[in-house]
Amino acid sequence: MTGSGDVHAGGPSGVSDAILAHGAADAAPRPQRPNARFLLAHPAHFLALGFGAGLSPWAPGTVGTLWAWVAWLVLQRWFTVAELGLLIAGGTLVGWWACAVAARNLRVADPGSIVWDEVLAFWLILWLAMPMGFWGQAVAFALFRYFDAAKPGPVRWADSLFKGFGARGAFGILFDDFVAAFCTLLVIALWRFW
Repeated sequence: MTGSGDVHAGGPSGVSDAILAHGAADAAPRPQRPNARFLLAHPAHFLALGFGAGLSPWAPGTVGTLWAWVAWLVLQRWFTVAELGLLIAGGTLVGWWACAVAARNLRVADPGSIVWDEVLAFWLILWLAMPMGFWGQAVAFALFRYFDAAKPGPVRWADSLFKGFGARGAFGILFDDFVAAFCTLLVIALWRFW
């Protein structure tokens, strides 16, 4: 039942198609494209976007992995192997939260600009496979980028398990990269064995 002040502009319910269309747009806001302002708006954004590496207009996952490599070379001068392991573990817990916040605010379940997953996964590879010279690290980098980008077999499976927003979706953001890291480590172990 409608009152005398209701507007009948279309549709059987008395609500105009324009209002319905506007309401539908409000219900599903468009994804946000990250920029420097977004990066600095929240500490979770800053971490999840890899301190800015995720803002790269081309291949942010590769740029994030390169950043991880350079950061590792610096960090290993200051920290022991055990301390680096604790850094990876702590970075995973804090990164889980940061990825959840950044994905929610970007309105994309697994945005390419979130690169903290690549950072942690590549740190894990270096932590477990070191000592390696430059060429060994370069091979590890190339293998990890292959597994992360092409998502063969187990990585594709891992990528499909945890989708959405919140803690579950953020775990999914991290999980497939950790599986890509373990695939990389397996290849390195086989390479060293032979």
